[in-house]
Amino acid sequence: MSVTETPATEQGGLSAEAVAAPPRKGWIDHWDPENEEFWESTGKPVARRNLIFSIFAEHLGFSVWLLWSVSAALLAKAGFNFTPQQLFWLVAVPNLVGSLLRLPYTFAVPKFGGRNWTIVSALMLLIPTSLFVVFVQRPETPFWVFVVIAATAGVGGGNFASSMASINFFYPTAKKGAALGLNAAGGNAGVAVIQFFLPIIVGGAGAFGMVKASQSGIVLERAGYLYAALALLAAACAYKFMDNLSGAYSRPREQLAVVKYKHTWVMAFLYIGTFGSFIGYSAAMPLLIKINFFRSPVPSASIGINFVYYAFLGALVGSISRPFGGWLADKYGGARVTLGAFIAMIAGTLGVLYTLTLLDKVPVAPPEKLAAWAKDPTSFPGFTPAVVDAVNHNSDIFPFFLMAFLFVFAATGIGNGSAYRMIPAIWKTYASTAGPEGTQQRADAEARSTKEASAVLGIVGAIGALGGFLIPITFGSPWVGDPVEACKMAFGVFAGFYVVCVAVTWVFYLKPSSQMAKARV
Repeated sequence: MSVTETPATEQGGLSAEAVAAPPRKGWIDHWDPENEEFWESTGKPVARRNLIFSIFAEHLGFSVWLLWSVSAALLAKAGFNFTPQQLFWLVAVPNLVGSLLRLPYTFAVPKFGGRNWTIVSALMLLIPTSLFVVFVQRPETPFWVFVVIAATAGVGGGNFASSMASINFFYPTAKKGAALGLNAAGGNAGVAVIQFFLPIIVGGAGAFGMVKASQSGIVLERAGYLYAALALLAAACAYKFMDNLSGAYSRPREQLAVVKYKHTWVMAFLYIGTFGSFIGYSAAMPLLIKINFFRSPVPSASIGINFVYYAFLGALVGSISRPFGGWLADKYGGARVTLGAFIAMIAGTLGVLYTLTLLDKVPVAPPEKLAAWAKDPTSFPGFTPAVVDAVNHNSDIFPFFLMAFLFVFAATGIGNGSAYRMIPAIWKTYASTAGPEGTQQRADAEARSTKEASAVLGIVGAIGALGGFLIPITFGSPWVGDPVEACKMAFGVFAGFYVVCVAVTWVFYLKPSSQMAKARV
């Protein structure tokens, strides 16, 4: 059993006799992870190394993708005057662009190689970070310019699709759930990291109050400088330590053939419910806390729950639970775990909605007074007793809101891991119908199913990520005048959607008469 790859891979730990003269720098020409002897002697260390640096690059991509989720909530302190609806647009637009980019990013891996595309995609993060650095220093910048700048952050969302497609080729079917779960969790954790550290980096308060706000004010551009430097490091690491697989090569037309399978679209729908919820709630959580539990009419006066202490927790919980979902799916079947995740999401979402119904309405000053205070903060007379009482009452409700919301995040993470594990299993089931085990027809079908499953991972990830756009837009519904009432309406809509997801999962994957149920997908 032999492998042909580059000297860089040889340095990564392969024995000399396992390495032949490389025809192309960075490419492995023989890869057979389903062969147990090959996997244990050669495949495992190479796959693990690629997984580690794939996680690093994807992690940075997620952080840049969600850069605006927390920055939007800090723009007021940096001198910008945008409405809650406008801020939700800044949060949502990167998710829309990122979801659209996931298709070409998926197809890029078989065309150009996982290593090569990781280098390119890491370097592309320099675009949104550089624009961020320049324009967050200019409060006079029109809102539409910020929408365009926020849209460029979508390139970070595309990284997930290419990373998952690449890692899918490296691992055997029996280990894909755990590997894809770890890869995705490392990327998803980028959301929690940016939401935890960005307020601290830019001079705001953070770390549950252990870090105090800088007296010199908010300096948002620091975050852009940091992530631009990290993007360069990720590109260098991919160049040095990652590999391309020749066996993964296919043309975009071959990959697009998977759109003819009904399960491509069924899984895309379900993934809107799992990953779309994770990324949408992660993006919206800072603004949700700020709108419902915090008041700060001028930067020098605030009352209630500071979102920077808690906003990262949702993404953290969802990221940690994702590999657990993959592990459960490997053991019990992805469809069963996904169904349970949706049921848990229904319960958690209704719990969040209930806590919001307990909130007191906080009196809001007339727009002309708010404008005057913003222009001259020293003119702010202080909070009225009615505002203080309402905010204090709502702050008492916050722990219950947070616990219910974190329960939803945990369920989305488990559902993400189990749903992604279902895809290779579904396509392996398709391959099993090609002929008896051991025949050439069966072998060809199984080889083709791996390529098709990777294409499906990208398509499903792209469509699922649309939830990251739809959720913040629903929270910022312009047709609902009161932002708090808009939040309540949104959670009711989401709970209803999860009920539909439960029904779809049962009908297609758990109904005893279905082919996929018999295969324990």
